[in-house]
Amino acid sequence: MDNDAQIESIDGRRKRSARSSAAIIAATLTLIDNGNLSPTARQIADEAGVGLRSFFRHFNDMDALLEAVDRQASKHYEHLFLLPKPDGDIETRLSDYIDALSNAFERLKSPMLSVQFQMWQSKALQKNWARNQRRLRSHLEKWAPELFALPQAHREAVHAAASFDMWHRLRHHQKLSISDAREAMLAAMLGVLKD
Repeated sequence: MDNDAQIESIDGRRKRSARSSAAIIAATLTLIDNGNLSPTARQIADEAGVGLRSFFRHFNDMDALLEAVDRQASKHYEHLFLLPKPDGDIETRLSDYIDALSNAFERLKSPMLSVQFQMWQSKALQKNWARNQRRLRSHLEKWAPELFALPQAHREAVHAAASFDMWHRLRHHQKLSISDAREAMLAAMLGVLKD
């Protein structure tokens, strides 16, 4: 085999490998979006159309896969949390903030629940979740700089009221509509801020 043929052969294997990795990541996201919050390697391999041995050639363990899935997902979803410049009084700003945040939470419900469900077994997910929580805190503080004047306990209460956990509780456990959940979140935040 001449040099050109060897290079072409290696390049072909790399492309197939990249396609298989991408298929495994896409399959994981599909399963999660369809409600399987913790798919097994076998389920993912079947969905991706690859063998189990091929799965583990691409990802040494589930933690490596979960980190790759989280990286891929964040490329597509981070823009949902990039909010426009805040404007207006505190109630208007928080209402706009909650509208944008709740749209993101609704769209990302399954992936976020999956991360919470699997975080105990993945250092990468724990690290990424903590990073994303810091970003959300920073966003809220830009929209409501009034937070800095509050005692720490009150500031933390406002952050808790703006969390995915609060949103999921209002929507799933308390069965509120989107508009009622937004009103409840706004009331909780303003109740602390205006106290």
